[in-house]
Amino acid sequence: MRLAIINDYQRLALETAEWGQLPDGIVPDVFHDQLTDSDEAARRLAPYDIIVTAREETQFDRALIERLPNLKLLVFHGARNAALDLAALKERGVTVCGTGYGFTNGTVELAWGLILGLVKNLAAEDRSIRDGGWGAGLPFGLTGKTLGILGLGTLGSGVAKVGLALDMEVIAWSQNLTKERCDEVGATLVSKEELMRRSDVLSVHVILSQRTRGLIGVDDLKQMKPTSYLINTSRGPIVDEAALVSALKENWIAGAGLDVFDQEPLPGDHPFRELPNVLVTSHIGGRTYENFAARYQDCLEDVLAWLGDKPVRIVEPESG
Repeated sequence: MRLAIINDYQRLALETAEWGQLPDGIVPDVFHDQLTDSDEAARRLAPYDIIVTAREETQFDRALIERLPNLKLLVFHGARNAALDLAALKERGVTVCGTGYGFTNGTVELAWGLILGLVKNLAAEDRSIRDGGWGAGLPFGLTGKTLGILGLGTLGSGVAKVGLALDMEVIAWSQNLTKERCDEVGATLVSKEELMRRSDVLSVHVILSQRTRGLIGVDDLKQMKPTSYLINTSRGPIVDEAALVSALKENWIAGAGLDVFDQEPLPGDHPFRELPNVLVTSHIGGRTYENFAARYQDCLEDVLAWLGDKPVRIVEPESG
């Protein structure tokens, strides 16, 4: 039985979990690079029965899965992974297991880092001073402004609570959001159109699904204020990426703070790497040391449970 841990470019897997608990003869092979090329992934991973992957750099699509003849167990960080073809894995008889999320405040903290970085012009201020200047434009305050939340789950409500602490008005919408849930958090339930139109800062926190893919498109972005900012720490495809590029180039909105993208890592020639009104990070919302430590421990637990014929945290394809 062979086990591979891939995409461990932070080099945390062996440090944060006691892999010595595995039965004799199973020693993890750890790959520290980002395994993004399908042919390379097939070549290197074909011998393995168990694969543990951190996040979504490697696309386990049907074509790759069919080239992994020995694969029996695939374990990933978190409860959802857009890079996995769960239907193809199930057809092949591969067990798929996730982990706990870890500590949700990491994503909330990053969302607010992006918000403050944008409205306070932090990146431009830093560049200006390093280049010998002094001042890069007048930032605006958030007190009295409107914070829009798309999706008021654990992460969305966490972002909302910080907004309330800053004396912002918080409004929210998602397909199934109720007034009762909004009342619990201190937000006001509005329509999607009102959310887009009124938000000074709009933060995206819905889960990526067939229903939310492309949820924010051209018409939605054109409803936003030219002084507003869009923040996405959820998943890239929730926002129509081509439409967002147009919105930023044509100043439909003032800027965007993005931690997630349609393709990750972000291609070298992508406009988001060049646009001056974009603040970007490399999908680090949940990537804190504490989260990775908790998730790798869960990964080990998943492997041990599966080896003992009692798998835990099994992830199935969406029905319908």
